[in-house]
Amino acid sequence: MSHTIGVIGGDGIGPEVIAEALKVVAAAGVELDTVDYQLGGARYLTDGVILPDEVIEEWRGLDALLLGAVGTPDVPPGVIERGLLLKMRFELDLYVNQRPFTAPDGSHDFVVIRENTEGTYAGEGGFLRKGTPHEIATQGSVNTRFGVERCVRYAFDLAATRERKHLTLVHKTNVLTFAGDLWERTFNEVATEHPEVTTAYNHVDAACIYFVESPERYDVIVTDNLFGDILTDLGGAVSGGIGFAASGNLNPDRTGPSMFEPVHGSAPDIAGQQKANPIAAILSAAMMLEFLGEADAAARIRKACADVSALDASTSEIGDAVASRV
Repeated sequence: MSHTIGVIGGDGIGPEVIAEALKVVAAAGVELDTVDYQLGGARYLTDGVILPDEVIEEWRGLDALLLGAVGTPDVPPGVIERGLLLKMRFELDLYVNQRPFTAPDGSHDFVVIRENTEGTYAGEGGFLRKGTPHEIATQGSVNTRFGVERCVRYAFDLAATRERKHLTLVHKTNVLTFAGDLWERTFNEVATEHPEVTTAYNHVDAACIYFVESPERYDVIVTDNLFGDILTDLGGAVSGGIGFAASGNLNPDRTGPSMFEPVHGSAPDIAGQQKANPIAAILSAAMMLEFLGEADAAARIRKACADVSALDASTSEIGDAVASRV
């Protein structure tokens, strides 16, 4: 069975690591019909295009999207992030950001489920008297019962499929008494429908400590957009580095394609030098395959990545080593 995939290599090391991911998928015996899209900072500098609406419409007919990395120092911060990445999340309703982490020694793993379309990234806020000594800036956090509940339900359903069957809510309910209250009430109400899943709650600052000192306490974590963004970068650091950190921006309802990407940036300082670690991109492709029903190929790829995790080699050599093992 062939899957039609939109491929956005993007900027910097993006095209290099995506090339290795596609190589490994082919070696695993999965047929992909790829459609390439030139999007990112380099495209924006060429013609001012970020993400046309007609491309979004094309994507709705695809099975999934695979993205390398976007961004270049020549484009002001926020332009590509909001115009491409956030637009993808909002337009395609990619409301779950799922990021799995494995300890470097393979002794334990955990998954962070981050709400992906609300919170402080929804864009609520603005300026008053900008540029004056009396300037005011507001940045709101948008949390809806609908958005919170569907993310929480996804996390409970995921936890129920795992061996430990444990789910931790991470927030800051003692200070964020409105958003935190909505999250906590929703979490507790959905928990009553999942007696097989044990639960816990951590303030986000405590969770940051536990990520470093005792990450093995976690199984599945669910949290809001901003806290999830921070925690998942920390998760990458404690599980071997962001070169191993994969992610899926999911539309669990499958009303459109989900998007899979490594969480590292475009790293323009090492672009074209074959220094980038492609494991995160390869693992992201494995997540994509699993989401598309190719569980066996995904498992073989993850095992192969674990086998070569300590390999000190070039980008393509690491890709070859993984491909030879799947």
